[in-house]
Amino acid sequence: MQEAELHDLSDDADYAASQLQGSTSFSRSGSSKKSSSSEPDGAEIVYSKDNVTIHPTQYASERISGRLKLIKQGSSLFMTWIPYQGQRSNARLSEKDKNLYTIRAVPFTDVRSIRRHTPTLGWQYIIVVLSSGLAFPPLYFYNGGVREFLATIKHHAFLVRSADDANVFLVNDFQDPLQRTFSSLELPMAVSVANGPSTSVSVSEPPSNGNQEKADQSNFDGRGATSQYNGRQRSKTHDPARDLSIQVLEKFSLVTKFARDTTSQLFRESHSDGFSYNDRRHHNQSLLDYSHKASDDEQKVPDEIPVPSDPLEFDKLSLVWGKPRQPPLGSEEWSTFLDSEGRILDSKALRKRIFYGGIEHSLRKEVWPFLLGYHAYDSTSAEREYLMSIKKSEYETIKQQWQSISPEQAKRFTKFRERKGLIEKDVVRTDRSLSFYDGDDNPNVNLLRDILLTYSFYNFDLGYCQGMSDLLSPILFVLKDEAESFWCFAALMERLGPNFNRDQNGMHTQLFAISKLVELLDSPLHNYFKQNDCLNHFFCFRWVLIQFKREFEYEKTMRLWEVLWTHHLSEHLHLYVCVAILKRYRKKIMGEQMDFDTLLKFINELSGQIDLDVTLRDAEALCICAGENGAASIPPGTPPSLPIDNGLLLYPQQDDVL
Repeated sequence: MQEAELHDLSDDADYAASQLQGSTSFSRSGSSKKSSSSEPDGAEIVYSKDNVTIHPTQYASERISGRLKLIKQGSSLFMTWIPYQGQRSNARLSEKDKNLYTIRAVPFTDVRSIRRHTPTLGWQYIIVVLSSGLAFPPLYFYNGGVREFLATIKHHAFLVRSADDANVFLVNDFQDPLQRTFSSLELPMAVSVANGPSTSVSVSEPPSNGNQEKADQSNFDGRGATSQYNGRQRSKTHDPARDLSIQVLEKFSLVTKFARDTTSQLFRESHSDGFSYNDRRHHNQSLLDYSHKASDDEQKVPDEIPVPSDPLEFDKLSLVWGKPRQPPLGSEEWSTFLDSEGRILDSKALRKRIFYGGIEHSLRKEVWPFLLGYHAYDSTSAEREYLMSIKKSEYETIKQQWQSISPEQAKRFTKFRERKGLIEKDVVRTDRSLSFYDGDDNPNVNLLRDILLTYSFYNFDLGYCQGMSDLLSPILFVLKDEAESFWCFAALMERLGPNFNRDQNGMHTQLFAISKLVELLDSPLHNYFKQNDCLNHFFCFRWVLIQFKREFEYEKTMRLWEVLWTHHLSEHLHLYVCVAILKRYRKKIMGEQMDFDTLLKFINELSGQIDLDVTLRDAEALCICAGENGAASIPPGTPPSLPIDNGLLLYPQQDDVL
């Protein structure tokens, strides 16, 4: 049994690929060992792999390739990933943007685990999770080598497979042999005791793919420069306040942890913010001390701190560019948009009208299917009736697939039992304050469950994730028809489905775009976030994931959604809404010197306090002001853009469905 465990560090397909590529990697490592052994700092490259790639978006042209290395210095093991310079690419990402993804000499004392993914189609990839709970973006191995990578770590550090998930490997870089013995016995606290400080190494950026070997030998000066990650992480690793604040968002989605894992690395500049490790640690600790004191005594008012002025003069900008809201679209006005057969004459004018006023609630049942793409704008009333009858029959067929599963079959269908159990737990907690979903044995709650279970069979690759019930609830509340609600929800998930991908590429691109828009529209605020390690914009995660569902009252949420669905001005207006809220509270954020934890708590507490009309006016003004530069800041394919049909799987990362 033990033998099988040791062998199964990766699948046989990857091992076969690594046999073809591995000799090159290890011969390169061997030469590096020889050259580095003569260096005074004793840095030794024990593993090196080319063409290890990060996928910032779904576009092949946006991919960033580089070299992954494991480096031994003394008794410590480090990991680096440096992108190649001068890659030929059609990507919009600049060299500066690419450098944001660089992984610079992370010690394995800071690594909690490594998760391996083996999709049915595509390349194997890994996600490296830090002790703090944050992680790096997925690293795709184009030439194989995952087995070698894990085997090398196992040789130089303590690596054990998780008892809960065979694809997760728990890591520790033990300095003390006694601690290694304790951990092998799985005694409590052995890991945390072992996580002591270790010497860091610095890695300079490789000038090019061809000249990288030369750069490798001069990268280690032994002076303990830290990685771009470590400055903040070490001061936060055992911070209960941070853990508590992060748990708030983890409740919203199964994928939230992966979002936290894979978004927090994206936007950190490397050694360019003017903070050394000690300076940053002192700075962050000072902010934490202040936030704790403020919570103990709310009567204390912090000293007034000068806040840089808004370069756009935001209030004036909104008055000039942001148009006032109008009354909602009513039935009488709606009829003027239709011809005698029920076709919509001018869809652009209709969407613009809804953008500025929303829709009367009684009319939403008729209009929402157009906005969601279930009905075509040029379809007749008769064509829509026929489509609904066909789709109702199709829905019942899909629904029958899970309804026909017998108890005996369910015992042998783990994924079905897991999804069904998760959905049943979620629906009874979704919007129960509404009379529509209130009470025991509420038939509408049962409809929520049935639609979500049916969707998990309709889109088996994506399945179900917490947060989806939040998106379905208003649709069922408005349409009050099971089949129609299902197809409108499915249409919405065509755009928002990437929000729930396990590798979190959809969330990556949106949070990255928010960072670029803030930089474009409010450089002082962007610089403040940069100085306080907030460039990941993870505090916007809940806003983006479920489209501000928890930030507004139910009626206002529906009005916001129908405005966003018009795609008037931009299909990414929700990103400008995020920027508008941040700018509206910029003075408080910067004046009170909020760090990440304080900011996350502050953003969560804004729920129910944001003025929707003002926010929409602000977002419109920002979108118009940003213009083409704003559009260029948003990577192609960013949700809610429709995914590109390139023949590949839409959700290739879901490798453990069966």
